[in-house]
Amino acid sequence: MPIEILMPALSPTMTEGNLVKWNKKEGDKVKSGDVIAEIETDKATMEVEAVDEGILGKIVVAEGTESVKVNELIALLLADGEDASAVANYAAKGAAPAAAKAEAAPAATPAEAATPSAAPAVNGHASGDRVKASPLAKRIAAQEGVDLGSVQGSGPHGRIIKADVEEAKKSGGASKASGGAAFAPVSYGRNPQESVDVPLNNMRKTIAKRLLESKQNVPHFYLTIDCEIDALNAARTRINAAAEAAVKGTDQKPAYKVSVNDFVIKAVALALRDVPAANASWADTVIKQYNNVDVSVAVALDGGLITPVVKNADQKSLAAISNEMKDLAKRARDGKLKPEEFQGGGFSISNLGMYGIKQFNAIINPPQSCILAIGTGEERVVVKGGQFTAVTMMTVTLSSDHRVVDGAVGAQFLAAFKRYIEDPVMMVV
Repeated sequence: MPIEILMPALSPTMTEGNLVKWNKKEGDKVKSGDVIAEIETDKATMEVEAVDEGILGKIVVAEGTESVKVNELIALLLADGEDASAVANYAAKGAAPAAAKAEAAPAATPAEAATPSAAPAVNGHASGDRVKASPLAKRIAAQEGVDLGSVQGSGPHGRIIKADVEEAKKSGGASKASGGAAFAPVSYGRNPQESVDVPLNNMRKTIAKRLLESKQNVPHFYLTIDCEIDALNAARTRINAAAEAAVKGTDQKPAYKVSVNDFVIKAVALALRDVPAANASWADTVIKQYNNVDVSVAVALDGGLITPVVKNADQKSLAAISNEMKDLAKRARDGKLKPEEFQGGGFSISNLGMYGIKQFNAIINPPQSCILAIGTGEERVVVKGGQFTAVTMMTVTLSSDHRVVDGAVGAQFLAAFKRYIEDPVMMVV
């Protein structure tokens, strides 16, 4: 009997995904561990590896198909001794509904059915109709300046997929003036089009759902504190200078380059170790307090964000945290993170300081109970010993779930964090 390949659940919140691309075609040999497909989840576009070995006998759901339910049949794998007839018979029995879904055209609404369309079709898209394209194809078209209206789709019922956009770009189908439909400029007062509808990808839908639930169901409260970071900046300069001096006169790159954010991650981890009550989450009947200090760090992506996790951050050096965070952020933007690298974590950090944001209140990422919002470092005049002096200050705001972290616990955490940030030598002892 053929082996079923089902739509996998690649994150705890995933209920459906978009099948972006097949990396194998029918008749190809598949080994365990081979990357067979790319799937857009509610978190990112991820590669799917084969679990079993065999021959890819039939692709049931074509690439470019959107909203494929988790555990729905997407392909059939021939086991040893089986031929194409086994796939045909099996497909006739069990796979027809899934195949029919992949091939079925969307039903017209009553308004669409009642409205005649006399407009001529261009490359399979009727003039004035919404262009049918996968989310990945739309994103690439917007980035590359390809006019989707002039692209011929090869997906189900003419849907435009990634390969169609790439082919259009190669053949000169890019329209740099348009800049992509989703980001077309609006000329106020002269353009009758008052707005542009930007399609939602799975990640944006999930962000909207989870953060709405967080603000509705989690009792947020906020604590803000200022931290002086002149000593931190001096330590950072010395640490990075030492790394550069170690490879001076060679073609090698420094082993590390520590950022302010790396100090923040380390300080948060040590503060959580000192105040374990803040390293916890609400679980309805109990408060779950974590033994490991795993820190999630928000990374901005095109169309959303993701929170890769630095695990056991309290036990790692600043250099190790710096290198790990750079690797996680790069692979997050490339869509190459493994599920275990962005799932879990007991505490989150959101840093908008690099954008010049002085202070903000972040929304808690359930089931976590805390998130720390980091503002920019800026020079301010303060009074020290009765004298006015200029120092570099950084404002941070802790958002906490009041069911788990009371005001006193939040204040203790911030006091510990401030102690480490203002005296960075304490992070290496």
